Amino acid sequence: MIPFVEKPFKQMRNSYNNCDSINEAALVLRKFRDRRTTVVAVIQHILRHQSTCLCQRVLSAVCIFRNKKFQMVEQNPVYGKRRIYKIVLTGGPCGGKTTGQERLRTFFEEIGWKVYTVPETANILLGGGVKFAELSKEQCYRFQKDMLLALLRIEAVFFNQADVSNAERILIICDRGAMDPAAYIDKKSWNEMLKETNLDQFSLREERYDQILHMTTAADGAEEYYTLANSNVRTETIQEAIEHDRRTRDAWLGHPRVDVIENVGCKSFDDKLLKLIAALCSRMGLPTEDRLAFNSRKRKWLVASFDKKRLPRCEVFIVRHNYLCTDDQNVQVRLRSRSQHGRTTYAITTRHYEGPEPVETRMQLNYREYMNYIKMEDRSRVPINKERRCFMYGKQYYHLDTYTSPLPPSCEGKPLMLLETYTTAPVGDTSEPLLPDFMNILKEVTGDSAYSMYTIANLKVVKRS
Repeated sequence: MIPFVEKPFKQMRNSYNNCDSINEAALVLRKFRDRRTTVVAVIQHILRHQSTCLCQRVLSAVCIFRNKKFQMVEQNPVYGKRRIYKIVLTGGPCGGKTTGQERLRTFFEEIGWKVYTVPETANILLGGGVKFAELSKEQCYRFQKDMLLALLRIEAVFFNQADVSNAERILIICDRGAMDPAAYIDKKSWNEMLKETNLDQFSLREERYDQILHMTTAADGAEEYYTLANSNVRTETIQEAIEHDRRTRDAWLGHPRVDVIENVGCKSFDDKLLKLIAALCSRMGLPTEDRLAFNSRKRKWLVASFDKKRLPRCEVFIVRHNYLCTDDQNVQVRLRSRSQHGRTTYAITTRHYEGPEPVETRMQLNYREYMNYIKMEDRSRVPINKERRCFMYGKQYYHLDTYTSPLPPSCEGKPLMLLETYTTAPVGDTSEPLLPDFMNILKEVTGDSAYSMYTIANLKVVKRS
């Protein structure tokens, strides 16, 4: 439980009890914004006192409260903090990571964020004289094992500093992450390494970072800019760089938030950096207005069937969504559980429909918080159960969602499969992105409300054309 001062909290709870409307509750929340009490703590405490109605009012107030300090994006469990967002900046050789890291730091510091940049562990070690070409198989395995442990320890230093920082908004940029070493050894050796170090892939990939940003190598689509001059440890040819880029992308398959920053459509390297910043801002729910020209958008297609034998290597998850009650028609709040191999992660997502584009924010939860929030479930909508397959096709990262039993009434007993990806290509573009040729795709349904989860979950059957 996040600590708080009991007396001020009782004052806050009494103030909420005396509110007749959600708007008044929002004003009370603002009144107490200087208290060392987080919204999550308030809701948890109220739920323990069996005041679900009051809890719904608090949550709704949070959703409509315009002050960003009190939106439902507080994910740092440390006393007095507001938000810590951890990303991995990865990619192929000469992809622009170094410059991209600095541009991200500058951009976020200029809008008031505290930024920590975690150095690349491989560069520290390889810069000391280690050369892959000279290593035996045994030496390579030992090096990757030591590098993984060193990476985790270096990250822990910055994570701990963020925990004790007084800053309200903190961005941690990791120059490569814990799954990157998997790109440089075979799967059997990787699994053996995890066993020896008492680590597990699910935790390293699912629970450690909020978002993965992959900078595609210049060797793939911007060959004229590919150079070995900017790194003392880079030796790859163009074809080797492309292969390393592919293996690095594959290493992160299964993470819920992977954005591949391609060279396609970029007239300059600066365009690529703008795409990078826009992808991060979009996932964080930060408005960019006209400051960034490249904004990826989710596109969605209805799938009739697919050939399982031709499906590329993929990560499969069992996903469940539950919508929560809100009193604001412009706000949707939903819970998500995401499971694989007996391990589960939890999150709460708030989507605001005010302004030209919806703004979505997400907060990770532990199991106890998840079970508390589930008490606020919207009974007019059924839970959504899906089997999600995450895979790469060409250079594109896709999700294939297959709705599973019990199916929502809106499915009318028929199976439903939806293919999703994020792309800068406009809706209706049939040339981009490259769609999987092993799927029977019926039509694009991007923007069709009949195929939104919110509509599909509605107990009232909605027939789709």
